[in-house]
Amino acid sequence: MPDYAPVPRSALGPALNDQGYYVGRVERNLYWVTDGTYQSAFLTTSDGVVLLDAPPTIGQNLRRAVDEIAAANGVSNKVTHLIYSHHHADHAGASSLFDKDVLRIGHEETRRLLLRDDDPARPAPEETFQDRRSLEIGGERIDLAWYGSNHSPDNIYIHLPDHDTLMLIDIVNAGWAPVYVSNLTEDIPGYIEAPANALAYPWKHFIGGHLGRLGTREDVTLHQQYMADIAASIRAAIDTVDPTPYFVKYGENAWAGVKGYLDAVTDTAAAPVIEKYTGVLAAADVFTASTTFWVMESIRLDLGYGSQVHP
Repeated sequence: MPDYAPVPRSALGPALNDQGYYVGRVERNLYWVTDGTYQSAFLTTSDGVVLLDAPPTIGQNLRRAVDEIAAANGVSNKVTHLIYSHHHADHAGASSLFDKDVLRIGHEETRRLLLRDDDPARPAPEETFQDRRSLEIGGERIDLAWYGSNHSPDNIYIHLPDHDTLMLIDIVNAGWAPVYVSNLTEDIPGYIEAPANALAYPWKHFIGGHLGRLGTREDVTLHQQYMADIAASIRAAIDTVDPTPYFVKYGENAWAGVKGYLDAVTDTAAAPVIEKYTGVLAAADVFTASTTFWVMESIRLDLGYGSQVHP
């Protein structure tokens, strides 16, 4: 097993309790829950609790966290609404733990995808929206928005203006580099655009869905710079790495030639970014090459950079 750079202390969140979770106040009656790898949030209102995502790794600890806060504050612990950020099972797979009379809300594409996937752990949302939806639940406002595909086709922005908070899942990991291929993103141009959309909102607290601490505007800006550095380094590598030796060596094995060339571009582009961000973003040395490969493919295929027309 390889050795990696130490995790910066700034990337780590609060200690978990004996049951393996931490629940804390974001602002006023908005709380967040983490198991150190995944995050959820909930809002206590006069009409009940609004849950924002239900990651299965947190699972029954979501119920425990809600009960803990409700008991401490003397409010209802009944979960009345569940808002899906998007359809992926790692953020919605504990939905079925809650009552069938919970009202589930999500993007119309989330409903379509969940009906397609037919997973009993993730009942499809009954209420959907297309571009924008403002909710008033128990006197609390939640603004939902979809700006197009990013991490997934249905991933939405959840803004709580009265709590100075934005929830945007699987785009920015506060204090950390993205995991494999830009957080397993389907649409790289949308993924790269998403932080600017996020920063256009007024907010102080950021819930990114992963790892152990809340984010800040500075975390989102740092992520933007990291991704911009990757993109710039990729363009330089495409311009300078010669594909010829790989295709000469592998001859009729065309895929071996392609692999050799693309791996060389990836390694060349990733190296200076890894050096710059190791010690700044946790796991920059672990996953930057993977993200670089995926962004490179988007730059080549979505943007057409480096594409040559045969004379």
